[in-house]
Amino acid sequence: MATEPRHPVPEQRTLIERRGELQALDAAFRELRRTTDGVPRARRRGLLAFSGPAGLGKTALITEARDRAAAAGFTVLSGRGGEKEQGSAFRVVRQLVQPLLARMEGAELRAFLGSWYDVMAAVLGLEARGPAPAPDPTGVREGLDWVMTRLTMKKAPVVLFLDDLHWADAESLSWFVSFASRVDDLPLLVVVSYRPDELPPEADGLRALVGRHGDRPRDLAHLTVEGVRQIIRKEVGASAEDVFCKECWSATGGSPFETVELAIGLAERKLSGTQDELPAMRELAAAIKGPGLIERLERLGTATVRFAHTAAVLGSPFPPQLAATIAVLGDEATAEATQQLRAARILADGHGPEGELEFVHPLIATTIYRSIRTGFRAGLHNAAAVAVLTAGYGPTVAARHLLEVPCEGSPETVECLREAAREYLRAGATEAARRLLTRALQEPPLPEDRAAVLHELACATFLIEPTATVRYLRQALAEPDVDPDLRASIVYRLTTALAHTDQLAEAVTVAAEEARQATNPRVKLRMQADQFVWSTMRADDPDSPARSRTLARLAAQLPGRSLEERYILGLRAWDAVLRGEPRQTALTYAEKSLRGGMSWTDENRGFEVPLSVALVFMYGDQPRRAEELFEKGIAECTRKGWHGSHLAFGQTIAGYVRYHRGCLAEAEDLVREGLRIADRVEGVVAAQWYGVGILIQILLARGRIAEARVLADEHRFGATAPNAVIYPDPRTVYAELLLAEGRHAEAAPLLSSVGDWLDSRAWRNPAWCPWQLRLASALTPTDPEAAIRHAQEAVRRARHFGAASITGQALHTLAEVTGGPATLDLYAEAVDQLGQSPAAYELARAQIGHGAALSRNGRLQEAADRLYQGLEGAVHCGAEALAARARAELSAAGLRPLPLRYAQADTLTAQERRTAELTVRGHPVAVIAKELHLTEQGVRQLLSSVYRKIGTDAAGLAPFLESRPRRRP
Repeated sequence: MATEPRHPVPEQRTLIERRGELQALDAAFRELRRTTDGVPRARRRGLLAFSGPAGLGKTALITEARDRAAAAGFTVLSGRGGEKEQGSAFRVVRQLVQPLLARMEGAELRAFLGSWYDVMAAVLGLEARGPAPAPDPTGVREGLDWVMTRLTMKKAPVVLFLDDLHWADAESLSWFVSFASRVDDLPLLVVVSYRPDELPPEADGLRALVGRHGDRPRDLAHLTVEGVRQIIRKEVGASAEDVFCKECWSATGGSPFETVELAIGLAERKLSGTQDELPAMRELAAAIKGPGLIERLERLGTATVRFAHTAAVLGSPFPPQLAATIAVLGDEATAEATQQLRAARILADGHGPEGELEFVHPLIATTIYRSIRTGFRAGLHNAAAVAVLTAGYGPTVAARHLLEVPCEGSPETVECLREAAREYLRAGATEAARRLLTRALQEPPLPEDRAAVLHELACATFLIEPTATVRYLRQALAEPDVDPDLRASIVYRLTTALAHTDQLAEAVTVAAEEARQATNPRVKLRMQADQFVWSTMRADDPDSPARSRTLARLAAQLPGRSLEERYILGLRAWDAVLRGEPRQTALTYAEKSLRGGMSWTDENRGFEVPLSVALVFMYGDQPRRAEELFEKGIAECTRKGWHGSHLAFGQTIAGYVRYHRGCLAEAEDLVREGLRIADRVEGVVAAQWYGVGILIQILLARGRIAEARVLADEHRFGATAPNAVIYPDPRTVYAELLLAEGRHAEAAPLLSSVGDWLDSRAWRNPAWCPWQLRLASALTPTDPEAAIRHAQEAVRRARHFGAASITGQALHTLAEVTGGPATLDLYAEAVDQLGQSPAAYELARAQIGHGAALSRNGRLQEAADRLYQGLEGAVHCGAEALAARARAELSAAGLRPLPLRYAQADTLTAQERRTAELTVRGHPVAVIAKELHLTEQGVRQLLSSVYRKIGTDAAGLAPFLESRPRRRP
């Protein structure tokens, strides 16, 4: 039973025929030392892997390496997998970090972990300060990355040892594979050992990782005859005959473990190594493992056998008093059993807490465990579960044993498994929680608890197998007399799982049926809100206008006192935006929905409505208010450790808000970060669609058309879209790409189909989807009259909505497609409207378009003013191609651009200035993160803050740092 981190027991006293492995370790140590002495280096190999079957001396090699690393002054972190502890989530991770964290006082530890403390408490086995959040697996991985990076930088140089990695728990192994790809950038060396034939299926990432850090792992070889001879003669004396030593090699197969054990046994029997002693040698060799080991154990007496069996069930290391309690042995019997097992080299003193014992070698533990009769072994596990709970080790330790006990319908077993599953969910270990809850369901639970257990199991499977979630929730709903609040939570989870498995129509049907049946007004309102959410997201909603009318009537009656009412009001605000109702109507409902608050991390309600409410303000020309809400929502997700799909959406759509403001460089950073997160989370297809569409728009605005095309092709982003409403609309974005490539004839029919779809839903707001503006541009070369009609209708719809940003954009498009004398007036009005809006990029576009039109009409002075304004705006937005167009227009008119002025909205902090300086010097983000003791995401956020404050992008950093910028008038 692993209760504390410890070092493994050496399996042999001398390393024989391991010179090559030791030389590789010493070379890696020297290289690690150079990286922390400020000596420039080439690319360093940060990972060494040693592999081989059981008994080849991997543990002995790791032990020797650990001793050498400690002697060299390196900080040593070590952990070891355990055969019986593979189901204990984060067991190996805790072995690695707990010794260092345990040396920190409470205040120091909290300061060290910072904002990650609450998220990491359950993962690392720390005491939580309050109600523990339930992070998602991505958040856990990033939190562990943060902890290990911080420890490495604080204690550098560090050598991390992982022995028996094939037995590591799945959660630790998953994190390690993810983290180890970064070790080359840290003052850290990782040394691992494992049995290649026993690696679990989820270790494919480990195999690939080892391959990237060298041609292959270093496979340990069996000892030669000469190697065995050295070990035998070291124990029994130099007079051991060659023939005898060769027979020893044959008996052990050159296994270092068996050879050492055999040599020690020969010495204890005072054999000298002659041919006459070969029968005795073979008897000893047979007793080292397998049936021979069991026969040797049984000769030690019943009490000793029972103690050894209990030790094998508990797992190594274990407190002997706990084993004695389970085996029902008194103090004298325990002491005698311990002495006998030590003498037989079955047990040895552990390296954890004083007094703990452990098996001399994992092979011994495995052999003894497998020798226990099935029924008796189950009884020992059951007794162990009771004993560890009584001793205060907690439900997760007890649950590991309960998994080995036959189902008996025990309510106590069900409750223990459920509590352990809750602990695992608080640690983000969803797979471990699923195993326990599946077993709890098989027990089975009491009839009145079955729906709750099914619901908990569905929550555990949602991120890893949503189709199973649907099955469990349908079973839960079929249970009789389900508590109304629990039923509402089950329905929400079911509709969400259906939506995430592309069954939006079914999600709407389930919510509608529950709303119809509900007798409690609050529950009924909540079900209606869920119905409206999934109907809005459904691309093929057959009756969108009627549903909007129902929503409008319902919202008009609600004051917003309860959370259910506020969700309805928020949905009403979003629907008003989609339909293009007056902007003030949407904003009023949005503000009303926020009175009293809405959480982005309410596990029973989702974040779709709070996110949509925030975007109401963006489309309504109040992006600062939208950013404020996004910052709060993202902070809420971060505090809770939700670094998966929630954070991916938050980062991506926060970038969309920046794009609407014209902060293109900052927007690109945010969206790329959102896409990076989405790519790490399995099954988050929707977040990828959002991210790719928004990033394509940003790249087009920055003039990087070829890059946008590559992005679209990589993600198969084209004329088709999933059966879900995504914004910006993917087909419209793809049409924008086609227009940028000059493929007007392909863009026009695609945009017409988008228009037909939106008109059928009565969604007529060009601020949400500017399909008419893009269609007007597409039709201009072939059907200018139709182009004008579409642009005029878009202007009418934009004026009805009332946001200056979309009104200006519509007027700009109308000016472009109209031509003739009216063009200048339309451009002027477009610039005037956009000047009253936060849309800086669109303003720069309109100014440059107006300037070009003025130049063509011979009004050069006015053209120069407009073009210069547009040029400065384009540079500050990061729209390189637009700035180039302005310069070309100025040059064509015989005008020379004036020097640009750089804005300084605020004073940079010392950390922001240092980040900017390192960026200008060409340091990559990973290097900056290492120097400033930050994560890479933290560096990107600092750069975004710098760009926002100085009003430029990366191209403007150097001039800003080299001069004393002044404010723009």
